[in-house]
Amino acid sequence: MIYNERDIRHSHVIEAAKQMMIAARTAPKARGCDIIEVMLVVEDDIRTLSDTLRKIGEERERPGMIRDAENILSAEAILLIGSKEQPMGLNCGYCGSATCDARGTGVPCAMNTIDVGIAIGSACATAADLRLDTRVMYSAGYAAQQSGWLPGCNYIIAIPVSAGSKNPFFDRK
Repeated sequence: MIYNERDIRHSHVIEAAKQMMIAARTAPKARGCDIIEVMLVVEDDIRTLSDTLRKIGEERERPGMIRDAENILSAEAILLIGSKEQPMGLNCGYCGSATCDARGTGVPCAMNTIDVGIAIGSACATAADLRLDTRVMYSAGYAAQQSGWLPGCNYIIAIPVSAGSKNPFFDRK
């Protein structure tokens, strides 16, 4: 049997994105508490996410969001990584409050934010090891959050994924 890379590329990207999901899941987390949620978006749902992001960009007059809405259409998959809110009880002060109990309503636990960052780093490192093209995007993650994807997550970051001769997520207009 003979395989042409162009014929198997898409299936490879999807399988590699699934490996990125596992890398995000197994990334270290504060106190070992797993408050990370991970989702893979493919096919028509990429268009749905793009349409939502475009609408938000137009409503808020944010050209960068409109640009990103067009840009994610080049993705073969989009990984979403979000965090549920759960104070870690460390009283670390990184959120700006002296204790977790003193933290104001709507102020995220810094450890939750750090956990998302570590998960993103693990997923992107896996993508780099597999020679995939990616970019970390808050904008597409925000559109996913506004759409109710990853319920219970108070913030979401998106990582569009592709495999081509040029990374479509850089050198954007």
